[in-house]
Parts: sequence; structure tokens; C-alpha cells
Amino acid sequence: MRAVHFIVPEGIDDPERPSGGNVYDRHVSRGLRTLGWDVREHHGLARALAGIPDGATVLLDGLIASPAPEVLVPESRRVRQVVLMHMPLGTAQERAVLEAAAGVVTTSGWTKRRLAELYGIDRVHVAEPGVEAAALARGSADGGKLLCVAAVTPHKGHEVLLDALAAAQDLPWRCECVGSLVRDAGHAERMVRRARWLNGRVRFPGARVGTDLDEAYAGADLLVLPSRAETYGMVVTEALARGVPVIAADVGGVREALGRADDGTRPGLLVPPDDFVALAEALRSWLDDDVLRARLRRAARQRRATLRSWTETTAAVAGALA
Repeated sequence: MRAVHFIVPEGIDDPERPSGGNVYDRHVSRGLRTLGWDVREHHGLARALAGIPDGATVLLDGLIASPAPEVLVPESRRVRQVVLMHMPLGTAQERAVLEAAAGVVTTSGWTKRRLAELYGIDRVHVAEPGVEAAALARGSADGGKLLCVAAVTPHKGHEVLLDALAAAQDLPWRCECVGSLVRDAGHAERMVRRARWLNGRVRFPGARVGTDLDEAYAGADLLVLPSRAETYGMVVTEALARGVPVIAADVGGVREALGRADDGTRPGLLVPPDDFVALAEALRSWLDDDVLRARLRRAARQRRATLRSWTETTAAVAGALA
């Protein structure tokens, strides 16, 4: 039996702080066990490494690995380190860690290209996130049920969304912003206060996981993702798995996640980041144009049938480890 020591972030299962990276790590950990790997999960870097035997394979979440060259570089001579990169930081510390690693796994082709630009690293495997099968969302005739799934932090761009919604107040919509309010509590409070100007049409219910998150998707007509940075954007494929189209900022790997339907139609609209005017125009197009809504919904349902499974993702990670 092949063995891997998987070093994951503290609080990986905290329901108040869900993240795409944590969901990815959890699926990979379970999936590797299903494939017959002996997965030994660790929380906390220095203590974990000290107890790992010479010659072992260690899979490290990049959130933990990137800032810790003083720990990892000396240990790279003793254990085989593979870094799972969710979001490149572009730092000298990260460069040192990745150059010392036996291999790197990224969650998108965009991230692989970004690492090549930053560090000239080419020993990189891509394992795009999978998605779980889900029932089609209920949908509504006017398309006015908008959903944003993202922790309320500055790089997710909630203020851009709120400004865009303010510019489209004459149209019939309601928006639910599902995501952690505790990762940056001060910023989240500012966003909640700002939303009050929209007369109760925007809700910030906090983080949702499991069946509560499923229900949020099931009631949505459109996912809106105004992020300033995304290496992939797992919420995009989570929406598409339910036949829900997407309007998103064209950043990082979002274009990969969105993909295209069989006929080449993109199941959503991409807008420049940090541009509330462009986002407002896209929302207005969605809400005003019955033909556009029907086309994007049809494309989302077609794209739904081509989404990657978590089994495929785990197989790609296992291949990199082997």
C-alpha cells in the first residue's frame, strides 16, 4: 500500500470558515483512501514533519508550505515533498519552497502558467477540482434570484457587486451573499452596512455548508462572482452542476471553470474585475433579455454533463504523487 502524509490547514473542517481549498483537500484526502492509499493526515507543520520517517512522501497544502522555507527546505533532503498550490503568492519564500519540492500540483492550468511566469518551475501537475452531482436548480421566470458564494473578504469584491446592484435597482432582483463573515470581520461589517442602502434586497446570512449550501444553490437563478483573484473558482462549477449560469469577473482560472457547452456557448458572462459598471451591464442584460437567459441556461445544462468528478481529480493527484 502506498502511503502519503498530508499536511492540511488547522480548522479545515470549521463550518464558519469554509473555503474552496479546504473542500479540495478534504475530497482528495478521502479520495486517496478510496484508491487504496494510506493517508496520514497532520495539522501543524513543524511538529508533523519531525515525526515523518525518512524517505516518506509528504503532500503539503500551499497555504501552509509557501511561508515556511526555513522548515521545509532543510527537510526536503529527507522526505519527498509535493506542494498542492491553490493560490500563488509570488514571494521569495514561496520560490524557495517550490524549488526544493519534488513536485507541485496545481488546481488549474492558469496556476501552472502563473508558476512558470513567477519562478520558471515546470515540474507541475494539474488536478482541476471536481464537483459533486446535484439536482437542477428550480429557477424562476424572471431570473431575479441572484447568489454570490464567497467569504466576505476584500479580494472577493463584494463592494463591486453592491455598486453594480445599486446601478440596477430599477430591475426585479434579490441577492443572497453566502459566505463567512468572520475571516475579515471588519470588512464584512462594512459590506453589511453598505448593503442596507439597497432596502433589504441583499442578505448576508453567513457561511453555509452541506444541505444549507445545497438549498442556496437550488433556489438560485444566477451565480455572481465579482472576485479580484481566483485560481479556479470552485463555486462556478458548483453552480453549473445545478444548471445555474454564471456572471463572473474574468480573473485567474475562472474562464477554465466556466468552460463551454457542446456547441461552444459559454454558460455565463465574463466581465473585467473591479468594474462595477460592466458588472451592472451584464446583470441588466441577464434580467432584461429572456432570450439571453434561455441561451445561458441551456448552455449551463449542457456544461453540467461535462464537469469533472472528484474521482478524476483524485486520480490526477495520485498520479503526481506516484
